[in-house]
This record gives sequence, C-alpha cells and structure tokens, in this order.
Amino acid sequence: MSDSLKDQLLGLGFKPAPKPEKPARDANRHDPGKRDARSPGGGKPDARKPQQRRDDRGPSRNATPRKPRTQEEIDLGKAYALRAETEKRERIAAEAAKQEAARVRREAKAKLDAFLVGKPLNDAVAEHARHFPYGGKIKRVHVTPEQLKALIAGELGVVQSNGRYLLVTAAVLAEAKTIFPEAVALEVDPNAPPGSDEYADPKYQVPDDLVW
Repeated sequence: MSDSLKDQLLGLGFKPAPKPEKPARDANRHDPGKRDARSPGGGKPDARKPQQRRDDRGPSRNATPRKPRTQEEIDLGKAYALRAETEKRERIAAEAAKQEAARVRREAKAKLDAFLVGKPLNDAVAEHARHFPYGGKIKRVHVTPEQLKALIAGELGVVQSNGRYLLVTAAVLAEAKTIFPEAVALEVDPNAPPGSDEYADPKYQVPDDLVW
C-alpha cells in the first residue's frame, strides 16, 4: 500500500495493523545474572577429573601420614651404609693384593728360570730315584750313586722349575732360595740328626717302573 493511501485510511479512522510479536528467547541468554545450577561457579560445569577434584579438597581421609624416622633408625641406616662401604674397600684391596702377589710370583719364577740356565746336574743315565715330599705330594729325582751321597751330605739340592726337578749345587740352591723360595724342593741339612729325613733311607729306593 502506498503512503498516500495509508494516510487517507488513517484520516478516515482506520488503525494500523499490529506488528507480530517476536519469539521469546532463552531467558538465560538475556540474563547474565542467572547461573547454571549444576556448576557452583556458574557457566560451564566442572570438567575436571574426579581425582583432580579430590586433590583440590586436600588429602583423602583414608591416607595415612608417613611416620618420621627416629634418630635410632637414622643412625642404623648410616651404620649399614658405612659397613657396606668398608666391605667394598676391603674387597678391592684384597683383589689388588692378590693381583700384586701373582705379578711378583710370575716375575720371580721368570728370574729363577733365567738364573738356572746351564746349572742343572741331572744325569740322563742315573738309576737311583731319590724321593722327597714337595707340595703335599711325594716327588722324585734320579741321581747317580755319587750324587745320592752328595745329596745326603747337603752338597746338592733340588729345585723345581717348569714342572721339572733339577739337581743343583748347594750354592745354586742357596741363590735360588733368595730368588724364589717356593721353588726349593729338597734341601738337606748335613747337621740334622740321623733319621730326620726318612726318604734318604735305602728302603725307599723303589724300581722306576713302579707307579708312586
């Protein structure tokens, strides 16, 4: 309808048509003062996990507080730690001493082997077996009748080297004793009372084909 016609109708007493009402909107959207009853702080509900919410409230009622250590427990712990450290140092020291002893032994044996070169008096055709204790077992060295007498008189001795038993003079035996005492297998004392060396008795002379 044109404006002129509208004006003519209004002049004759006609009322303008009422405007349609707008649809009501969500009251909560127009009233910022209203809050969501599900959330204590309003707005969106609390999305945190239950465990996080429990942590906010403090420790659980069922949690038992850790009992502080007593002075006795602290002293006992220190004593255990000190003993463990002491035992560790002792093990290290013992291992170092063992390795050092092995090194000294190897060097002494090598020095003795070099010293004994050309000095043994073993006779390949000797027929007499002279037995003697060494290393917890009974060992033997073959000698001639003259060498046997010299052994009994203390003029000769026996040295062990690389699994062999070498017949040497008393002077060589004395020097070998200073280099590596453990290598001295037989050293007869000529001043010892008779019968002190039972293996010097002729009854201990056994055939070579007999296993000893």
